[in-house]
Parts: sequence; structure tokens; C-alpha cells
Amino acid sequence: MARRSRTVQSRTAAGDAPEAEPSPPPDEPSTVEPGLGFEKWMGFLSSFVAPLTLVTALLFYFGYVSTREFFRYFGVDVDIIGLSTQEFVMRSPGALFIPVMVLMLLAAGAIVGHRVLRRRLGERPRTTQRRVIAAIAWTGIGFLLAGLVSAFLLPVLGDWVWGQLLTPLFLALGAGLTAYAASTVRALGGANVSRAVVVLLVLVMVAGTFWSTATVAQWWGLGQARSLASDLSTLPAVVLDTTERLYPGNDDISFQQLGDGPPAEGDAGAAATFGYRYFGLRLLAQGGGRLYLVPDAWSPDASTIVVPYDDVRVRFRFIPDADPPTS
Repeated sequence: MARRSRTVQSRTAAGDAPEAEPSPPPDEPSTVEPGLGFEKWMGFLSSFVAPLTLVTALLFYFGYVSTREFFRYFGVDVDIIGLSTQEFVMRSPGALFIPVMVLMLLAAGAIVGHRVLRRRLGERPRTTQRRVIAAIAWTGIGFLLAGLVSAFLLPVLGDWVWGQLLTPLFLALGAGLTAYAASTVRALGGANVSRAVVVLLVLVMVAGTFWSTATVAQWWGLGQARSLASDLSTLPAVVLDTTERLYPGNDDISFQQLGDGPPAEGDAGAAATFGYRYFGLRLLAQGGGRLYLVPDAWSPDASTIVVPYDDVRVRFRFIPDADPPTS
């Protein structure tokens, strides 16, 4: 034991100190993990969109928004027509074609841009990474501020039609850029950004996208109504018999008092039940036990006539085939 202790003391005296730890390497470009925040958030959102019930609910909502705007142009509240959920869903694709295609193209471009940016950032030093992320973050903050200002100005500038679309787009774009910058900082191990902040920004982006899509659906419904009003000949023509005199207030709608002249074929007993016959009407919609009729030509002073089934007699004349088959 004494000999062994002398050996240890001699080595210590001779200066045999333990090996020193290697010095840290100089500042090198940090590597970025390939599967970072953006794909995670895209997967997070797609997990909510996937269920069939949610997809059906979205189709119903956008179909309802566009249909409501369509019938409001003709002065009809869509809620009293009694359309079914399936009818609203069937009316939604036209309003969603453009927004869905644009969103898919933007998502594809964002995924490609994300991968390129992350690869380039991984090859740059920390200072360059901070500058790029700061530029993205401040751009997003700028869009957020523009969207907030526009949102507060919307009630004042009621005639500013484009504000109804630009406001949600600014909010969605700003929140998306800011959330991307925050998630990139977390992925690079920089400042400690709370995950709750990123989640809230993503929710703002989703809400802004939803809002802007609803605005496009409203414009679609209004455009369809104006297109139809310019040529109502595509609707079935209606001959209406009523027991009481109507006053539609439109010169395109003419009436005939039954019983004044010889009855037409098949109308021998009509004069006993119905006293008036109206021409120049088109069937806009039917539902809830009512007919919604519009004049042949729509004008600013035109209005929709609502009559119940039980009190009238209706004969339809549908559109003739413009290109009938040849025998």
C-alpha cells in the first residue's frame, strides 16, 4: 500500500495531469432537421379536415352562404324556402372551385419553398439565419397590422367591396408568415418561442382563410343571381290562376279576368274557381308550400311574387330544346 501511494504521488509530482477537454469548434453553420414545423402544422390541419362530417359541414356552410346571397338579390330569404342540407351541399362546388384550387396551389408552392428555404438556411451562419427569419416575421407582422386596420375601417367604409376580401387575406397571410417564423426559430434552437403562440397564429390563419373563402362564396352567389337576372328565359314560364286579384306592379306581367271571353280548351270550369290569370312569370324556386315567381325581365323595380300552392293553379311551360335531335 505504501509503495502504491508513492507511485501515485510521483506521477502527480511529475506533472501527469488528466487530459484536457477538447476546445469547442468555431462557429459553424447549424444543421436543420428536415422534418420541422411546417409539415407538422400541415399534418395538424389535415387531421381536422379529413373527417367526412367536417367536410360535409364546410360544403353545407359555403353552399348556404352562396345560396343566401343568390336569393337575397331577388328579395327572398333563403331560410323560408326550406332547402335541404343536400341541396345546399350540391350548390357549394361552384362557389368553392376557385378558392380550393388557389389554396392547393399555394400550399404546394409553400411546401416547395419551405424545403428550399430550410436547406439554404442550414448552409448559412447563425447571423444570416436570424436576418432571414426576422424579415419573414416582420413581413407577417406588417400584414397583420394592415389586416387589423382594415377590419376596424370596414364598418366605416361600407362601400369598400374589396375590403371584405383583403381584410381576411391580410390576416391569414400575416398570421401564416409569423407562425412560420416562430416555428423556424423553435426548430433552429433559437429564442424560446411558446408553442401556444404558434398555435394561436395558425388558428388566426385558418380563420382568415375561412373568412376569405366565405366572401368569395358570397360574390359567387351574387354573380350567379345577376347573370340569371340578365336572362330569365332559362327559367320555366308560368301561367298563374288566382282567386283574388294580384298587383305585381310590373309591366311585364299581364293578367286576364276569367269569364270575360270564351273559355279556352280545358278551362271550362276555371272561371268558377279562379277569377284571374297572369302571364309573363317565371319560376325562380319552390319550397315550403310556396311558389317564388319573378317577371320575364328583371329590373330595379321588379319583385318576387310569393304564392301558396293551395290557393292557385299553375301551368308550366318548360324551355324548348334549342337543338332537337333530327329524325
